[in-house]
Amino acid sequence: MDFLDLIQWPAMATTLLAAWMVGLESKMDRRWGFAVFVASNVLWIVWGLHDGAYALIALQVGLFALNVHNIRRNAPRPAPGR
Repeated sequence: MDFLDLIQWPAMATTLLAAWMVGLESKMDRRWGFAVFVASNVLWIVWGLHDGAYALIALQVGLFALNVHNIRRNAPRPAPGR
């Protein structure tokens, strides 16, 4: 087993942490949760490339796009009239 085989474990833990964070009530906590999801997407893509799991890579690219969208959606907005 080489180093890249081990990436799946932090990827899994990061995904679980992110899922917990996006369920929190604070908008800022949710935003950070989506950022942690982006980190997990990158880890899963690295592992998928190493393992030849191309469907997983495609899934993570799609989820990455959704997570970036949700980061923007949860971004602080300027007060009306500014």
